[in-house]
Amino acid sequence: MDSPRKSADGEIDRTSADGVAALDRAIAILDAFTTDDRSLSLAEIAARTGLYKSTILRLANSLMRGRLLERLDNGRYRVGPATFRLGALYQRSVVAVDILLPIMRDLSERSWESVAFYVRSGDVRTCLYRVESKHPIRYTIREGDVLPLLLGSGGRVLAAFSGQQGEPYETIRKTCNCLAVGDRDPETGGVSAPVFGPGGVLLGALTLAGPSTRVDAAFLQRMKRPLLEAAARATRAFGEDASMLERASLAADAMR
Repeated sequence: MDSPRKSADGEIDRTSADGVAALDRAIAILDAFTTDDRSLSLAEIAARTGLYKSTILRLANSLMRGRLLERLDNGRYRVGPATFRLGALYQRSVVAVDILLPIMRDLSERSWESVAFYVRSGDVRTCLYRVESKHPIRYTIREGDVLPLLLGSGGRVLAAFSGQQGEPYETIRKTCNCLAVGDRDPETGGVSAPVFGPGGVLLGALTLAGPSTRVDAAFLQRMKRPLLEAAARATRAFGEDASMLERASLAADAMR
């Protein structure tokens, strides 16, 4: 078996022993870009990836040939137009139910409570998907049911991330979740988090809910992190950066 070779800059090149090493590094370069970055300098890419500048330059040439990366006149780099094509192909291949239902089932299994996914429809919200609780006494909402937008944790999350001003919407945007007991229904408690798609577009709200006799504020507080982790998992599967939800998940856990 060939031994790993060193490049001219002293970095170990494992491509002879592991053919995916160069591909992994190229992916790392693309992953260095976030939704907040219009472009990055060579130094910024090196700092974020830990790669030598000479390695980045070599791989950047390949990425530019594939139109996955572009070099601007000022020497900075931005993602290329081929990434848009790949994103469009991914979106066309994705069926929302295939992403959401496994995540919702996992959350329901973990909590033993009902999990729903709501979308906004003007001034109301609609239950698009639902996984039932394992308890005989449960929160009864069916797929297709229409509920108020500004009542209940799911509706308030949808309103908050659609630009609703004032409280509690400012806090919801900061924490990426809403916990509510008796807000829409005096006998129901729930906690909700947003799910985003490409470009940060709000797709809907993931809600865990149940009878308030069992699903009280203390229980919902404990379920905040699993819910936010589920929302982050769904957001990543739809092709969007989930770092905001991941940070909110850690913050929710620290507050327990």
